[in-house]
Amino acid sequence: MKDIQNNDDLFLLVDEFYKKLLADASISYIFTDVVKINLKEHLPILVTFWSQSLFNTGGYYNNLTQMHLDISKKEYLTPELFKIWLHHFNTTVNELFTGENAEKIKTQALNIATVLEIKTRQQKE
Repeated sequence: MKDIQNNDDLFLLVDEFYKKLLADASISYIFTDVVKINLKEHLPILVTFWSQSLFNTGGYYNNLTQMHLDISKKEYLTPELFKIWLHHFNTTVNELFTGENAEKIKTQALNIATVLEIKTRQQKE
């Protein structure tokens, strides 16, 4: 297996990751019923986000935290949902890649999930 090297690798990662999320009834409703995500439009945005995060390429301008807080106002994003999200993310990375960038993106995903979980919990209190 190779490491994550470019945006094509990131596209493969997020595409496979979202297939897992959408196949899991315990979390898929967030994307299909609450957010009503258009995956064809969303995948390039996710690639830009992870490219900026992993390769410092820039180009992602959305407020990730605020977007998730807004979603959580509609449907509370529970700690369990973040665990499910992280599990599917790590599983997908591990199935497709190995190396320094693969480990780095998993650490970044853990950091993001942790911060968003804390922020959504604080918002609810």
